Amino acid sequence: MASNRPAQPTSFAPDETQSIGYAHGNDEGPWEEWNPTADSVRPVRGRHRVSKQRGGGLARSSTVLGVGVIAAVGAGGMATAAPGKPPVSISLPDLSSVTESAKALISDGGESSAPKGSNTPLTTAGLTSADAAQGSADAGEALRARIMQQAESQQDQVDSAAQEAAETAAAKQAAETAAKQQDAAEAKATAAKKKAEEEAKAKAEAERLAELAKSYSLPTSSYTLTSTFGEAGSMWSSGYHTGLDFAAPTGTLIKAIHGGTITEAGWAGAYGYRTVLTLDDGTELWFCHQSSISVTAGQKVTTGEVIGRVGATGNVTGPHLHLEVHPGGGDSIDPMAWLRGKGLNP
Repeated sequence: MASNRPAQPTSFAPDETQSIGYAHGNDEGPWEEWNPTADSVRPVRGRHRVSKQRGGGLARSSTVLGVGVIAAVGAGGMATAAPGKPPVSISLPDLSSVTESAKALISDGGESSAPKGSNTPLTTAGLTSADAAQGSADAGEALRARIMQQAESQQDQVDSAAQEAAETAAAKQAAETAAKQQDAAEAKATAAKKKAEEEAKAKAEAERLAELAKSYSLPTSSYTLTSTFGEAGSMWSSGYHTGLDFAAPTGTLIKAIHGGTITEAGWAGAYGYRTVLTLDDGTELWFCHQSSISVTAGQKVTTGEVIGRVGATGNVTGPHLHLEVHPGGGDSIDPMAWLRGKGLNP
C-alpha cells in the first residue's frame, strides 16, 4: 500500500459520523494542516501501479489524489493540520466509485480508457444493413441464421436432385416395362398370326386332300393290314418288306386307286399274278398275288374301276393284296405315306 508521513499520536478517537477536521490532544495545541504531496504519497508499485494518464489528466489525477488521501488516512488513522494554518475539512469519497475507477485504471494499465468486453464486432463482413440495424450483439445469431439458410438451400438442391434422379429412373423403368409389354404383345401377335396361318394352311391342305380324295380310292374293302413297309424278314428276297399288305378273303374286288393306264398285267414270279397301273405323273402302282386279273395292258382305267381280285398266288402265306408304289418307275416307297398324301387313310 502507499506510504505517507507518520501521523502524530493522539489521545482520542475520531468520531466516524463527522467529517475529519481538527485534531486536539490534551498535552499539545492545534496541529498543522497536513496536505499530501507527490513526495508524501508515493505511487503504488508492482501490479497495482497506476499508469500515467495520457489524456484527461484532470479527472484521473483527481482520482489518484483521492486514492492517496484515503491511503494516508488509513495509515495514520487521521489527518493533522500544520500549526498556524486553518484546519481543512476532508470528506471521505464514495469508496465504491473510487474502487471501480481504480479497477478500471489497473486493468487497462492506463493505456486506454475504453472498457473491456465491448460488443463491437471485429468486422462487418457477411452482415447486411438489416443485420447491422439489429445491433452488434445479434451479429453472431444473424450469421448463424445465414449459414443455416445456406445449408437449407443446399439441402433443397440435394433433395431436388434426388427427386429428379428418382423421376428419371421411374420414367426409364416405365419405358422399359412398356417396351417389354410391346415386345410381348408383338410376339403374341406374331405367334397368333403364325398359328392362324398354320391353321389356314392345314385347312387348305385338308380341303385339297378332300378334293383330291374324290379322284383317289383305296384298292379294296373289308381288309386288315398285316405287314407294313420296311419290316425285316427272310420271307422277302430283299430282306425287308417292300410294300403294304391288305389281308382279305380270296375273291375280294381290287379297284384302281386313280385313273391311268394299265402297263402290265400277268404272272410275275414271287409276286404271282400282278397288274401294273401307271398314273399320268409316271408313278407305277403294283397290285400283286391276285387270284384273277380283269384288265389288259394298254387299257385306260378310272378311279374305283375293278381291275382284279384278291388271291394267294406267288410267295405268300395267305390271301392278301400286296401293294407297292414306285414313283417314276424307280425304287419303291412307303405306300401308307403315299396314300395319306392323296387324302386316303388306310
